[in-house]
Amino acid sequence: MSEILAPAGSKNSAISAVNAGADAIYLGLDKFSARSSAENFDEGCFAEICKYAHAFGVKVYVALNTVVKDCELNEFVSSAIGAWNAGADALIVQDIFIGRFLKDNFPDIRLHLSTQAGTCNVYGARLAEKYGFERVILARETKLADIAEISKIIETEVFVQGALCTCFSGQCYLSSFAGGNSGNRGKCKQPCRKQYSIDRNGYAEKAYRLSLSDLCVGEKIGEYISAGVTSFKIEGRMRRPEYVASAVNYYKSILNGGQTERAFSDLKRTYNRGNYTVGLSFGQDKSFISSAVQGHIGEFAGIIKVENSKYILQTAAKFSSGDGFKILRGGKEICGGVLSNACKGGYIVNTKFRLKNGDKAFITTDNGLTERLLSKKKLISVTVYAQFFAGRKPIVKVGDTVFDGDRVLERANSRPLSEEDIIRCFEKTDNFPFKPAIRVETDGVFIPVSELNGLRRKVYGEYFDRLSKNTNTQYNCNITVPPKPTRKNDSNAVIATNLNGIKVRVGILKLNDYSEECSRFVGDFDGEKYLYLPPYLSGEDIQKICQTVQKFDGVYCDGYYGLELAEIWGKKLFAGTGFNLTNRLSLSLCGADNICLSKELTLREADALSDENVFYLSEGGIKVMDLIYCPFEKKCQSCDKRRIYTLTDENGRKFSLRRYKIKDCAFELYNCAELSSCTPLAGKLTDNTIEGPSGSFTRGHSVNGIY
Repeated sequence: MSEILAPAGSKNSAISAVNAGADAIYLGLDKFSARSSAENFDEGCFAEICKYAHAFGVKVYVALNTVVKDCELNEFVSSAIGAWNAGADALIVQDIFIGRFLKDNFPDIRLHLSTQAGTCNVYGARLAEKYGFERVILARETKLADIAEISKIIETEVFVQGALCTCFSGQCYLSSFAGGNSGNRGKCKQPCRKQYSIDRNGYAEKAYRLSLSDLCVGEKIGEYISAGVTSFKIEGRMRRPEYVASAVNYYKSILNGGQTERAFSDLKRTYNRGNYTVGLSFGQDKSFISSAVQGHIGEFAGIIKVENSKYILQTAAKFSSGDGFKILRGGKEICGGVLSNACKGGYIVNTKFRLKNGDKAFITTDNGLTERLLSKKKLISVTVYAQFFAGRKPIVKVGDTVFDGDRVLERANSRPLSEEDIIRCFEKTDNFPFKPAIRVETDGVFIPVSELNGLRRKVYGEYFDRLSKNTNTQYNCNITVPPKPTRKNDSNAVIATNLNGIKVRVGILKLNDYSEECSRFVGDFDGEKYLYLPPYLSGEDIQKICQTVQKFDGVYCDGYYGLELAEIWGKKLFAGTGFNLTNRLSLSLCGADNICLSKELTLREADALSDENVFYLSEGGIKVMDLIYCPFEKKCQSCDKRRIYTLTDENGRKFSLRRYKIKDCAFELYNCAELSSCTPLAGKLTDNTIEGPSGSFTRGHSVNGIY
């Protein structure tokens, strides 16, 4: 059965998702959530929502999907076990090694591997399955052919609706290095939604060059079903309850074969960035990048006509006073507006900006729609059969469950309790989501009103508890953290596009084109030779480079899949910065021949994890994004095919945008400043991928870390 999985950034959103018919919800706790700015849930609220969802048969998945520092290990495991003990149906984890530890020590826990882990091919899926995960939440860039193969190995979950990250998930450091707020810690400030220019014809004007349209798979969900996908995920823990409800309604209507036109209109009005894209699983489409409009564009409502200094929205549609609009001119947002009242031919729109004839209005806040979406309330139909006979305790049967009163009933001396009295009492459901059908038998007894009400509350409360009973194995949180490493590494490693003339122990060759003969880029290098593998590789990509790999001693990989692939190829593995290793537990379970710590650690934090095979990015370029799409809209025929471009932000900072190619082109974005020399007690890794100094230098996170 296909699962519609809805976001719950707040209690109201969780309830809206259940009321709309979601099969499962996912949410975050106060800590370790990749959406730390969402309302999230404390211990009491989480337990309450678990019970509410479970009463309707809706599953609850808890996102603990951030990187975990060494000093947080005990707290993280405590949070994970606490969530499980409180009734979570599964835990969503980014760190695959911590997930392995949880499964080994608490075997009944169910684990889902977060999209932050970057699973995009069968090798990553096999590793997740080997480590005890029951499901992988696939990278949004995963191709449909790979999804079908992965679904044969392990349960899969894919995104079908909501915001798209510009960068390959788990590999974005732009917010971290440009502003000190780490996306890997749930604090992303979304610099990708800002305006940039690129030094290429047609892209020199400032625009939202990195901002992607919202994902809307729509009817193509059928292709995911055919590929074997289990769960269809709606992104949006930062969005409002009405968006959650409309998105669930839309996909439920598709799966149930209902009319989708109105549901799609509702969805566009609650949130629509860029008029949607079907995403990269189906190939990059023309609407993938939303360069003109960054935020919610809504649904087209009509054309503006200027008449007697008033702005009239010409439309036959029905709107209400107070509805909000976004006004576009030439495809670009110019202002917002609010509808005041109806007039001949449409409605008057109030705005401080001067509008022109022909401006287009899009509705972004439909108050009537919001009221309709949030008024829907899902109830559980129950049959209630009550017996109130003198000389016996009252008996109330709800479904198949029988409840007794506390004392024997007496026959009434004056006014007996009628059947209608009892029915009226049990029609009150005390905020429990019940829709009772009540039948009563009585021979005329007396019972105080307070006692009758108390019996009703007891019956409904205990029945609700049984419906929502937590059956999870209860665990005590006792863990032993591995001791701190004591050995040190004094060797150097370099990542470069040409290893000729370089004298270090480990050389990592990063090709510009993986179809090229690579021997000339190795030349006289006499150290250990590793081939760089990016965080995203499709199954087709892997087949393309498997012969090239044989010329190297090992592979340097920025994705977990490298562990499985290196073993199959019989090669050494250098676990790259993309593994986001930040604690000694994950370090001890990694098993790679060489390891580079997260580039977001301070020198002090790195020193505490130093070992004889451990490196730290200390100098050179800082890769802050992996773009598994073409920022130039895939206009291949007119492409200038340059290898390096310059991306300039609103403050004039310049970032190197590097093209590389396996089968298709992909891009890497490098920080506006290079790392200056900062030598930890770990081995030193230098990234010389971008040739020539930038002229600007930074100490990165070596002093000021992430929080």
